[in-house]
Amino acid sequence: MKALVYTGPEAMDYRDAPDPEPKPGEALMRVDRVGICGSDMHGYLGHDSRRPAPLILGHEAAGTITGGPRDGERVAVNPLVPCGECRFCKAGTEHICPNRQIISMPPREGAFAEWLAMPDENLVPIPDDMNFTQAALAEPLSVCWHAAKLGLRIVEGGAETALVLGGGAIGLGSALCLKALGVEDVTIVEPNEGRRVFLAETCGQKAIPTADALSGHVDIVADAVGYDATRATATAHVRAGGVVVHIGLGGGSSGLDVRRMTLQEIAVVGSYCYTKAEFRETVAAMADGRLGALDWGEERPLADGYAAFQDIRAGRVAAPKIVLVPGA
Repeated sequence: MKALVYTGPEAMDYRDAPDPEPKPGEALMRVDRVGICGSDMHGYLGHDSRRPAPLILGHEAAGTITGGPRDGERVAVNPLVPCGECRFCKAGTEHICPNRQIISMPPREGAFAEWLAMPDENLVPIPDDMNFTQAALAEPLSVCWHAAKLGLRIVEGGAETALVLGGGAIGLGSALCLKALGVEDVTIVEPNEGRRVFLAETCGQKAIPTADALSGHVDIVADAVGYDATRATATAHVRAGGVVVHIGLGGGSSGLDVRRMTLQEIAVVGSYCYTKAEFRETVAAMADGRLGALDWGEERPLADGYAAFQDIRAGRVAAPKIVLVPGA
């Protein structure tokens, strides 16, 4: 098969790779669409030791099962493969299983390829009227669905207002999920003007260049970036009794105003991935329209994937998500 292979920091090669061989309990899937995630970008830059070269990256996939009892079924891929035996798996929090695997990290190759083998239960059916580019958004939107639910469960006194830091896929998805779960007033902070215009005109979101112009404090802040500066912004703009949901993995280890957090009982919670149930909840919310038109993925051929990574790195991409098309 053809695959886009990460070969070293800021280097990728579109080349032949071995076809995957499904193990017992797994199915073979033709990859019809696969999104580029921020974690793929971290790996591409050489910033993620969990993703050593050479490696096929990519975990935001959708496609068609080939062979077996589910032959021809259209599915979205849940890329998390937990052990199923630990205390976390048995409690239904398998996303924090200490033995979990995820495609795009050894020993599992990723989905920037024509074919993928996955455990059968990780292949979630999608409706016939959902196209594969939309379905490839199921994984990042599940991250956001989990984060929004987590924040709303913790915030004191309920939430009517939210601030989202970052207008990429996780930031936009967080805004969409917060609104779908009942938060009426959501603002996205996005410094890139082209992306800000896209968020406003294509996605119908309220997007501003910085949080400086905001008056008052909000109930929830979702940090979809995760740098020292955004953590500082988050704790400066959340209200007393509010919550900061930390999703982004940008880097650094400071920025939190711990004194203010203590004096005003502000909660800061890390949010990672999603449960199996939440992945299916997200697909259902996508299918019934609660998360909008899902028209914010820009398609490019998998063969041009290296150029797509370069464009993202250079800030030349307005769309929150680039979705690669194998075989195009």
